[in-house]
Amino acid sequence: MQPILSAAHMAEVDRLTSEQFGIPGLLLMENAALGATLAIEQHFGPVQRRRVRVFCGKGNNGGDGAAVARQLWMRGAQVEVLLFGKRETARGDARVNFDIVAQLAQASPQIRLVELQSEGDFAALLSNSTSRFNLHVDALFGTGLARGLEGMFVRVVEYINSARQYIPVCALDVPSGLAADLPHPVGVHVVADLTVTFTAPKVANVLPPAGHVNGKLRVVDIGSPESLLRATPNHRATLFLVTEEGVRAYLERTRRMPDAHKGHVGHVLLMAGSRGKTGAAALAGEGVLRAGAGLLTMAIPASAQALLVSQCLPEAMTLALPDDSHGRLTEEGLRAGFATANQHTVCAIGPGLGTDPAVRRLVQWIVQEGQSPTVLDADALNCLAPWQAGRGTPERPIILTPHPGEMARLLGVSVNDVLVDRLGAARRLATVHHLFVVLKGYYTLIATPEGDVYINPTGNAGMATGGSGDVLTGIVAGLLAQTPHLPLEATLAAVYLHGKAGDLANEALGERSLVASDILRFLPQAFKFQSSAG
Repeated sequence: MQPILSAAHMAEVDRLTSEQFGIPGLLLMENAALGATLAIEQHFGPVQRRRVRVFCGKGNNGGDGAAVARQLWMRGAQVEVLLFGKRETARGDARVNFDIVAQLAQASPQIRLVELQSEGDFAALLSNSTSRFNLHVDALFGTGLARGLEGMFVRVVEYINSARQYIPVCALDVPSGLAADLPHPVGVHVVADLTVTFTAPKVANVLPPAGHVNGKLRVVDIGSPESLLRATPNHRATLFLVTEEGVRAYLERTRRMPDAHKGHVGHVLLMAGSRGKTGAAALAGEGVLRAGAGLLTMAIPASAQALLVSQCLPEAMTLALPDDSHGRLTEEGLRAGFATANQHTVCAIGPGLGTDPAVRRLVQWIVQEGQSPTVLDADALNCLAPWQAGRGTPERPIILTPHPGEMARLLGVSVNDVLVDRLGAARRLATVHHLFVVLKGYYTLIATPEGDVYINPTGNAGMATGGSGDVLTGIVAGLLAQTPHLPLEATLAAVYLHGKAGDLANEALGERSLVASDILRFLPQAFKFQSSAG
């Protein structure tokens, strides 16, 4: 999985790359420029005869922009570099690249450097410009920005955004106006079609709403060793991006032996469904089986069993829990449910189960005294809110899959509190109670008991439909049953593949018409795609 770095960690990685490995900053900047240029060509097409305007600040991000300008010019583009400030006041590697552009401009009419001191200078440039540009490169501010833009930079960013309807935008590292470490914009900011970030993603590259303005994200390796990305003397990566390569590695690692049988690949007990809510259980149950678990037993109140059987795949087994005339579990049903929970590889509880007092007792009993790895969703989470049910252990992992409303109830806070700080909310619940927490939503978060948080990039708005979470519960339980010793890896793969199946369904059916059963329909393709990719 790919580390997501803070601005401070990124600065230390750059420093140590030079100090410990002898790679000078100027070479890192050149590698960044070359990688960004290749990304631009891959995204926008050949740059030969393209007219490009590069907006540069005086810092290292501007130096990256000047180096990119030179690379584009070498490939036949006509390039204009706008430097907001005096070249003489730039320092270090950035100054070197600005000086190179200035020297080239004396020898070639295809590249020029314009120094601008004020908003008036910029307005005059726009009014007198005769060139028609077809690409803008944003290199105004990089990862060092921590507050909103002011003065002429507000006007510059407003111009870039207003022109974007006919001039596409590539941002270097992060779109200017975003603070690298924050998921929320701090003021006026560039909206990019492509963002090329260097070495590793930053929070503002991936987490919404800031992540929305990055456009397509490309990560360019500029030469820093992988070990520095994981940890430096002063920083350890705690944020990671779930990657296709990581999921594929998990699936390859857990490939079945030729002599495998159903007993080798896990038996899931799914406690789900009730009168009027058997569909949730059926969706979760099919998720278990499509994820590859060898056996599935579905425990449900006896009065709803017949309807559930008609909705389930024939491969599923059912267990009728004694209930009363109102569909509520009896004391006998409670005892039967608890006794059964410890006889399976994994116990998954919640979809459509209801929250009447008997169900609450059963869920609390299983979570507090059960022995099998447990996946909790939907009604099971509401039965345990606010969370006081105890802690998970390495031998018995507990995985929660709340949406923001359920998360708010588990923490005893408002939904807005969760949405404002999704990272903090997920990390707090996971670390305090030693749980794995899957906070669902756009860019779903997976928090670990140790405090690491993984960000999933797959999925789309078409998956905002009833039953989508039930499918995810089943996939998590199904993969966990096959690899109960790898709870984190199984959970990451489940979330990624669930989103990937939704993306495949979206491509085939469109966003508006997508329903939860379509995710199940395309799940085999998502698995097949991962096993055959690369």
